[in-house]
Amino acid sequence: MTGGLLGRAVEPHHGEGQGQAGGICLNCGTALIGPHCHECGQSGHIHRSLGAIGHEILHGVAHFEGKLWKTLPLLAWRPGDLTRRYIAGERARFVSPMAIFLFSVFTMFAVFQILGISTPAELNTVNGKPLATIQQTRQEAVEERQDAIKERDERPVGDPKRAKYERRIAEAENDIRGLDTAAKAIGENPVKVTTKLTGWHALDHGIEKWQKNPALMLYKLQSSVYKFSWLLIPLSLPFVWLLFFWKRQYKLYDHTVFITYSIAFMSMLFIVLTVLGAVGVSTGWLVTAGMLVPLVHMTRQMKQAYQLGWFSAVVRTLILSWFITIVITLFVSLLVLMGMFG
Repeated sequence: MTGGLLGRAVEPHHGEGQGQAGGICLNCGTALIGPHCHECGQSGHIHRSLGAIGHEILHGVAHFEGKLWKTLPLLAWRPGDLTRRYIAGERARFVSPMAIFLFSVFTMFAVFQILGISTPAELNTVNGKPLATIQQTRQEAVEERQDAIKERDERPVGDPKRAKYERRIAEAENDIRGLDTAAKAIGENPVKVTTKLTGWHALDHGIEKWQKNPALMLYKLQSSVYKFSWLLIPLSLPFVWLLFFWKRQYKLYDHTVFITYSIAFMSMLFIVLTVLGAVGVSTGWLVTAGMLVPLVHMTRQMKQAYQLGWFSAVVRTLILSWFITIVITLFVSLLVLMGMFG
């Protein structure tokens, strides 16, 4: 529902007139000459029934008045025609690329949550929390030892206060050895200090966060995927442009529509495969469909949208598939960096 409402927000009423001409606009008082007020845009048809509330929910979330059902068949089987027709100006008939993108992405993650598909809560089995505690305590002991060494070295030889810092150093080293022994006792290697891996404090701090609580960082990464999924569009744009940069009739806008509709279809495909897996369909069939359907869909969309021959469409799809691995790598890397620095 959240995805549908967001999709509706980026695509308000486009060619969905209802109501009758004549009368006065109840919003601004302008005389109506059509189903909508030509001054403020409000519909001339105003309802106050309880049933209309349900209609508005369905209408706002999924465009149940017909646009969704005109868009989905084309998106599934004639994606290139849908792309070309939308670019050519048939906007009121179909759900816009960004609207269906938001709807499909949020619906996909909602289905994942409903079916319990999420990151693991613990990555270190039953020993995860003790190890995290040992790591934190050991880090504090190391810092205590470093401070004591610094204070000791600032004192001249023969200063009686040096003995106090020597004792603090010995105690810290004893604590560190004990913590390493405890880590070995629960089946892990001694926890290593990682505060100065690169020398860049912000990056080292982020690495330390991943090491201390990888499950939490994976959860944050999963949460960021759908929030920043729109980044897949600008990241993909240069690579699609490279496939047609010598064809001046195709603009960046055309490539953006192509990308957005394609990602929306892939999100819906993941929804279908996830639901089929939940009802017991063989994993082999699901994996096969997950590998073949995207390639076939991209080839058809490429051929239809850019009016290519089959050979040219297949070659560009194979190149695009390689580009997609680069885009996904860049996307995940950006999310990881945001999680480390955030």
